Amino acid sequence: MTWDPLSRPIDSASEWPSVTGQRVPKEYVEDLPICSAIVRGDMVGRMDIVAGLLGSKARLSEDFYLDATKDCTAYVEERGFVTAPLSFEERDFPIAYSMVVHADVELFERLLRAVYHPQNVYCVHVDAKSPEGFLEAVRAIVSCFPNVFVASKLERVVYATWSRVQADLNCMKDLVESPVRWRYLLNTCGADLPIKTNAEMVQALKLLNGKNSLESEDVLDFKKRRWQKRHKVAGAIMTDTGYRKSPPPIEPMFTGSAYFAVTRDFVTHVLDNEEVRRFMEWSEDTFSPDEHLWATLNRMSSVPGSLPAHRLYHTSEMNAIARLVHWEDHAGDVTRGAAYPPCTSRVRREVCVYGAGDLRWIFQQRQLMANKFDLEVDDVAIRCVESILRFKALHYTVAGSFGVRGLSGGVGCEQTAAAVGWGRA
Repeated sequence: MTWDPLSRPIDSASEWPSVTGQRVPKEYVEDLPICSAIVRGDMVGRMDIVAGLLGSKARLSEDFYLDATKDCTAYVEERGFVTAPLSFEERDFPIAYSMVVHADVELFERLLRAVYHPQNVYCVHVDAKSPEGFLEAVRAIVSCFPNVFVASKLERVVYATWSRVQADLNCMKDLVESPVRWRYLLNTCGADLPIKTNAEMVQALKLLNGKNSLESEDVLDFKKRRWQKRHKVAGAIMTDTGYRKSPPPIEPMFTGSAYFAVTRDFVTHVLDNEEVRRFMEWSEDTFSPDEHLWATLNRMSSVPGSLPAHRLYHTSEMNAIARLVHWEDHAGDVTRGAAYPPCTSRVRREVCVYGAGDLRWIFQQRQLMANKFDLEVDDVAIRCVESILRFKALHYTVAGSFGVRGLSGGVGCEQTAAAVGWGRA
């Protein structure tokens, strides 16, 4: 069963699609016992199971998706996408996504599946440098959903350049033209996964009460050099030309992250406002403009959903809800002042690529999305995020041995869930 987000709203309880009619992928059910134990920290005698899981799943190729999506109805069902709004509250609070991806079609599809709900809307920006096979597979996947589309204009995305901002702007332009009346926009990259259910995201965004949530803090001196000199792309890197730039057209400047949770009004203002346009044009030859653009815009009083520029309103990365990132230089012994415990998996470019051992910490955090995940580093972490969030989304919780009933998830669904104490909330 699929649900068209543009069709007549469901207004009576008798018309409401049954939550128990949602298909739970068999692997979610099979993974639930060990994933529940991992998150509880109860791993005594279970490490061999985790080791077995690490090599138990074959990767899915671009050809797999090209073939599977020839029958969209079967693909959506067999891959276990959510096919109906799971509550009135979620139905009435659509979320928009700008998804910037460049490689690994399976991880993209699993991110999409993890965040997909038919009342939301999703713009997928594929790097114009990506192999044709990757783009073709992404187009095949999105063709099976009326509320998912590839951005109308694709950029050649180069790290630390304006192209990363432009990719999100392209999706913003497409999303405001969508007939889905979304309320907030979240932006993601291909190494992200949600760590909250859609219902939890809706509740968190409602609590913002029309404000945006993103990192925005004072600028350290070494970061000011990023916009004091002109930069240009040389090959695949951003280089300093040595020429000084004019002062910023907006003061004060703030620094933050490329990722945000912003209102629809914020997006329309960014696209239409002349002052913002001048600021963006000035930022085009700066280094890593995404790390000062959004942070500064969100402290301008004229911008919808913004916060005052006063230091009392500074928002650190850990206090913004958009995205959880585990930086190596902030990790260590929390009792001695570290921001968080060490990464249990692999560190890449100073960022933790999450493993199963990080899940307990991850699920204790307040952010909506987390970065970074990699199928080649630890697929178990990804599988556990998928399994736990789906059962939570269907209103099951660790609340006694009631079993999981009414789910079409394959043989052993009730017994598997009951074994770890997952029951209906």
